[in-house]
Amino acid sequence: MKTLQLIISVFLITIISFDAYSQQVNQKYILVVHGGAGTILKKNMTAEKEEAYRVALIEAIKAGYNLLKANKSSLDAVEAAIRVLEDSPLFNAGKGAVFTNDGRNELDASIMDGKNLAAGAVAGVTTIRNPISAARAVMEKSEHVMMIGKGAEKFAKEVGLEIVDPSYFYTPDRWNSLQKIWKEDSIKKNQDKADEKSLKLGIENKDNKFGTVGAIALDSKGNLAAGTSTGGMTNKKFGRVGDSPIIGAGTYANNNTVAVSATGWGEFFIRNVVAYDVSALIEYKGFSVKEASRMVINKVGKLGGDGGIIALDKNGNMAMPFNTEGMFRGAITEAGKIEVRIYKD
Repeated sequence: MKTLQLIISVFLITIISFDAYSQQVNQKYILVVHGGAGTILKKNMTAEKEEAYRVALIEAIKAGYNLLKANKSSLDAVEAAIRVLEDSPLFNAGKGAVFTNDGRNELDASIMDGKNLAAGAVAGVTTIRNPISAARAVMEKSEHVMMIGKGAEKFAKEVGLEIVDPSYFYTPDRWNSLQKIWKEDSIKKNQDKADEKSLKLGIENKDNKFGTVGAIALDSKGNLAAGTSTGGMTNKKFGRVGDSPIIGAGTYANNNTVAVSATGWGEFFIRNVVAYDVSALIEYKGFSVKEASRMVINKVGKLGGDGGIIALDKNGNMAMPFNTEGMFRGAITEAGKIEVRIYKD
C-alpha cells in the first residue's frame, strides 16, 4: 500500500513539475505587430535600414505594451501601435503610403473589438493623418462599420481627428517607385511584349503592394482586438480597395477564438476571407492558432496570392505565417520580452 502511495506521489510531483516547465516554455504573448510582407532579402537591405525597421517595430510594440501594462484596453494598445507605424515613412501606411496610378495617396484602415464584435473601417481617404484612429471613431462614434472617401474625411474632422494636406503623405521613395513602374509599363507596352491581363492586375509589380501594417493584442481582461492600416498598392487604379479595411478579410477579432491582421495581395485575402477563416478553423475544427493560420496562408498561396498574417488567440498563443521572402514582424510577451524578425527563419 505504501509503495502504491509513493508511486502516486511521484506521479503527481512529475505532473506539477512538467506543468511548471510548460508555462516557462509556452510564453504568453499579449501584443503582435507586422509591417508588411514581400521580397524582403537581407542581401538587399543595408545595415542602417534594417536597424531603422527594427527600431520602428520596437517603438510600436512598446507603445502598445505600455498601455496594456497600465491596464488599458487591447483596442487602445492596437491603435497606439499602429499609429506609430502610420507615422513612419518606412511602412506603406499613413506617412509612408504608396502612390496610386494618378499620383495620389489613398489610405484604408480597420479595427475590431473581440469583446462584442464591434468594428470600424475607412477606405480611400487622403487627408486623415492616422486612418486607424478614424476607423476606431467610425466604430465608436457612428452607427456604421465603414465610411469611404470624402464622407469619411468629413466625419473624421467632425470628431476632432487630425486632418492634413495630402502633401503630408509625399515621400521621395514612394514617388520614385511609382515613376519606375510607369517607366516599366511604358516600355512593355511600346515593345508589345506585355501580357495584357498581367498589366491590368498589376501582376508584374507584385511586391509594390506589400507594406500594410497591423497589430493585435490581448489585454488583462481577456479581450482581444485587431487593427490593420495600409496605403494600398503602388500604381493601383479605378478606386481599388484591398482587404485591409474589410472585416473578416484583413482584420478580425473574437474573444472566443483569435485576433488576426493580414498583409499581402488583397484580392486573394478577400476571396479567401482570410482573417475570419482563421477564427472559424479554431472555433469549428478545434485547430490551434498555428495550424489554422498556416492552413489559411497555404490556401492563399495555392490560388496564387502572396502575403502573411499575424494571429493571437485568447490564451496568448501567437502565429506569424507568411509565404513571401520576408515579413516585418514583432511581438512581446506578458513578461515584456520583445522579439522582432524580418526575414525567413
